[in-house]
Amino acid sequence: MAEIHIHRAHGLAWDEARDLARDWQTQAEQAWGLHCTVQSGEGQHHIVFERPGLQGWLRVSREAFELQLTLGFLLSAYRARIEEELQRRLDGWLDAAA
Repeated sequence: MAEIHIHRAHGLAWDEARDLARDWQTQAEQAWGLHCTVQSGEGQHHIVFERPGLQGWLRVSREAFELQLTLGFLLSAYRARIEEELQRRLDGWLDAAA
């Protein structure tokens, strides 16, 4: 199994950061077939997701986005490509939202 951990600081307002996380969740469910569970509280939004071969979470705070993935055996071979794509997309979303 392979692990991917991405951390990005942001300067967004809390509502903007949470809305961006919700947009990510919608895309993850529709495009990637992830099953998502959300826990939201004051100053933190936590999305836990899974599908066969992949599990993880996205945590959004007032200061940062943090993404943690665990890839199963088959997806582990594509770890570098998956991590690169996730970084590119997250950076693009944060740049567009700023």
